Order: sequence, then C-alpha cells, then structure tokens
Amino acid sequence: MAAADQKPHASAVRPRSYQDESYLRGFFGSVGDLQKAEELQDVVLEVEGWQFPCHRLVLSAASPYFRAMFTCGMAESRQKTVVLQGLDPAMFGEILSYMYSGTVHVSLDTVQPLYQAADLLQLDYLRNTCSSYMAKNVEDSTCVDLYKFADVFSVNMVLKQCLQYICSHFVKVASSEEFCSLSVNQLTGIISQDELDVKKETTVWEAVVRWVQHSREDRLHHLPSILPHIRFNLLTPYNMQMEAILAHPLVREDPGSSAIRNVVKETSNLKRRVGMDTREMALLFGDSEYGARIEMMWMNPREEEYITCEYNITSRTATVTSDNDIYILAEESDDFRTYALLKYNHVENKWEKKSSVQGVPPEDPDDDMRYEYYDYLMEVNGHLFYLVVKTSDSENDEVVLKKYNKDTNTWHCCSQPQHVGGLDINVAVSCNQHIYLFTRTEAHCYDPKEDHWCMKTNSDYIPDILYTYKAVAMGTEIIFPNTNFSKTMVYDTEKDRWLERPVKLMMNSNRDHRGVHEVTLFVLENKLHAVTDNFTYLSSSEEFIHLWLVFVYDSCEDVWRELTVLPYWVWYAIMANPMFPVARMYLPYLDASRGNKHL
Repeated sequence: MAAADQKPHASAVRPRSYQDESYLRGFFGSVGDLQKAEELQDVVLEVEGWQFPCHRLVLSAASPYFRAMFTCGMAESRQKTVVLQGLDPAMFGEILSYMYSGTVHVSLDTVQPLYQAADLLQLDYLRNTCSSYMAKNVEDSTCVDLYKFADVFSVNMVLKQCLQYICSHFVKVASSEEFCSLSVNQLTGIISQDELDVKKETTVWEAVVRWVQHSREDRLHHLPSILPHIRFNLLTPYNMQMEAILAHPLVREDPGSSAIRNVVKETSNLKRRVGMDTREMALLFGDSEYGARIEMMWMNPREEEYITCEYNITSRTATVTSDNDIYILAEESDDFRTYALLKYNHVENKWEKKSSVQGVPPEDPDDDMRYEYYDYLMEVNGHLFYLVVKTSDSENDEVVLKKYNKDTNTWHCCSQPQHVGGLDINVAVSCNQHIYLFTRTEAHCYDPKEDHWCMKTNSDYIPDILYTYKAVAMGTEIIFPNTNFSKTMVYDTEKDRWLERPVKLMMNSNRDHRGVHEVTLFVLENKLHAVTDNFTYLSSSEEFIHLWLVFVYDSCEDVWRELTVLPYWVWYAIMANPMFPVARMYLPYLDASRGNKHL
C-alpha cells in the first residue's frame, strides 16, 4: 500500500471535547443583561396585576412548566400576555431572577412561599434548596410552623426533621402558643410517636388538654379520635391517674363522655416512650496510664447505674450539646495534633466520624523544647468550638480556637485572645453563651457573635482553684473546687463577680472524713455533684481506708451530702477525667449493645 493511502494512527485523530467556562459565564451574563435592558422580550407574565416582560426561550429552558405552556399548543403559547394564578408577585420576581442568573436568596421569611412557587413551576433545584434550608433551620421558634408547612406540602425531609425535633423537645414545644395551632391530624401525628421524650404519659395528656381548651367549642368533638394515641397503660400509678383523667371536665362534661370513657378505659400494649427509659448519665473515659480496664463508662450514682463500653477509640475531650448530641475528639493517626470529630449514635450505640481537625501545628522534630497541650470541646448556642492551649517552658505559648460548621463539615479559625499569660495552668468552660478561659493570672471571655475576646475580672484565688484543672458551669455561674475541697469559688458571668463558698461535707455516721485529694464537679439531674478521693476513718474497724465518694449539694442548707460510695474499679476512669459531660442515655439501647457491662 502506498504511503499516501496509509491511515494515520488512531491516537492522532481521536476526537476531544472542550468546554469554555468563560463562555458559560458570559452566556448567563448576556441573558441577564438582555432582561435588564428589556430587549428581545417576547412575552409578558402577569401576577396579581404585576407585569414581568420575559423571554419564552429562557422560561422554557428553566422550567418544565413553562416549556409545556409554550411548546404543547396551549392557548398561552399564542398570547402576548399570560396571567399566572396562585403566585405571589414578590416571590415570582425572586424566581425570575433565579431563572436568569442561577442565584437565589432564601430566608426564613421567604422560604415557604418560595417553595410553593418553585413547586408550582417545577423548579427542582430551587425546591430542593428550600427544603434543605428549612431542614437546617428547625429550632424552638420554627419547628411547629415548619412542621405544619411540611405536612401540607408533603416535604418529607423537613417533616422528618421537624418531627424528630418536636419529639426531642416535646415538653417545651407543647407549652408554646404555636403548638395550639396544630390541626388534629398534625397533633395525633406527634403524640403517636414512640420517640416522644417524656418521662410520664400524663405530659402527653396535659398537652392534649391544652390543645383542646385553646378552642374548646371547635375541638372537643375531636377528643375521642385523639385519646387512642395516649398510652393510658403507661400511667403510674394507673388507678389514681385514670381517676383524675375521668374526672377532668373535658371528659366528665362532654355529651359524648360515655364513648370517651370507654376509650380511656381500654387497655393497650403500646410501647413505652423513649423518654421513659432515658436517664441522665455522666460520661467518663478510661486511661491506660492509670491501668483502666474500660474505655468509657456512663454512670448515674444516684440510681447506682454504671455501664462500661468498649469502642476502641482514644478520646482527648468531649461535650454534650443542648440537643443531647454527644461529640468527642479522638486520636486519629500518627499525626499527634490531628483528631477525628466523632458523634455518638444513640440508637446503635456507636461513634460516627464527622470530620478531622488539627490543633496547633505539630512540634519541630529538631526542637528540644517540651510542650503540653490542653484540649477543650465546647458548645455555644448550637455551635461546636475546639479550644487548644499549647504551653512550654519558653514564650511559645499559644491559644487556638476553631468553630465547626455542620453544614459544610469544616472547621474555621476564630480570633485568638491577646497577651494571654499564665497558660501553664488553665481551665476553659462554656457558659451563658460565651467561652471562658481562666489562666493562672487572667480571665478571658470569647463572644461567638462578635468573634471577639475580652478580659474579665481576675481573682486572687485563681492559682489555687486552677490546680485542680476542673470547673463546671451551672446556669450563669462557673464553679471551681480547690484541691482539698474545703471551698468552691464561683464566678458569676452576668455580674463579672467572684464569690467564695466554704464547703461543708455531711458524711455517713460511721465514717470520719480525714482529707480530700481529688475532686471533680458535675451537674446531673439539675443538681450539683462532686466526686472526691477521700482518706476516711472507719469507727467500726478503727482503720483508714481509701474511698471515692459522691456528694450532692443541698442549696437550701448549703451543705454537701454524701450520696454513695463508688465501686473501686470506677476510680481509674475518674482519675483520667478532669470533667464529666452529662447526657440523657437511652438505657435499652445502651444495655443491649455488645461489649457493654451493666454493673
């Protein structure tokens, strides 16, 4: 074959595709410019008397609704002005801006009408964006309103998120004015949930009574259809509670009360609510340095509940959020300063990784200086913060604060306190929507809203109390024990004032207290508790013994009363913990998990 007849190698003629990103950006810009200049517009859309000149091509490309209108032989395809029904002019203007630019602005005030318009015009991206926005903004002030909207428009993602939030905060939500605006079907949809966080079923009954009485004449006839969703079999004591309900005016005075009485008296095998089997428990981490034989332990000394858990992770610090989400920072790899952020899955009793975060940069291998690190994971107003304090024998001390963005699963650096001294002793606590860092010589406060640190009033007692490396926040106060637990120092965050409170210990009669060597404070069931390492003299045997005791503070009499003696094997976990985060744990899930011991 002649050289001229030979075909070139396939690779030499392989086709390729090219995409001009600048052309795409320029195209959208040019289309937007045509709209602003009111050029080449070939249709006018009218919404409640407002007129919007547009391009049929852009409308058809952006929305299946308009594509069908202009290409399927409908009457509107031949009209110069098309009247649209069921739309708000302001929202349609926002949607039109989106169709010409690809950008949309969403707020709590606009998200619901924007979703409705996007749903009508079949704009999937905009509808999904609104759904996501609503789901991420479910909170006390919005949950009922968003729940009602999601129910009417079948926005399942938002409905699920709202229902979960309302169940977790039922007591608070049920006392709100918005709760009384629910429809009967929306009400029963909530109170029929197993996940309702209530400790007793009378809470559900009281919520129903409040809902009915809000509009008694219109709602009383719904009571027979609502009552089957109340789990009367869970009332304790049953007879007394049933008598009170049957004697209630809503039941006694209603003309159909006989039918209601029959519903109320029926027994049922409905499951217990999640809240009935939850218990507040303090979280402790074992430490192999002290010979601990457990990795984590949940404890409620008042109920003598001690549950050990094995998760094969090494935790640096932990926190429990206001929504009862438990987070820890755990060692992730050989990189000493990189940690994994793990969130606890209550249902499956396991830790799930959310992200990674680096504290201060790792040390230089050639640097002979020894450094110490203090890590704190805290929540402020629903946001997670990671504070790390690096200290050394030189002037290379450093404080780093990072904020976690749940939406993007990323960490962002925050401002740092200026001229911090005495970092070799430090304690950090979140309290009253701020972060407080106490050092040997100073007290600093961080305001997340302003991303700003400021100095607070110092105390001459700070060096003494900080040697315990322990503190606890309760309400608007931060409480510090001194090393031998002879007193506590209280910092009032609202008044920027320090108070000293002597500690009076009330021991059991057969023991004589001879000294405390370790103490940790924690708040459990809204009461201040202390775990102390004691040398105690037993009058019965005339010998000294070493005990870990739990005390609870009696605010009425200003004394600490002995609550219980901890089992000896719990000591090792306590020795490794400067602070005990407290969470509501669902005991059936926790007990049923493999590797756990309920003691």
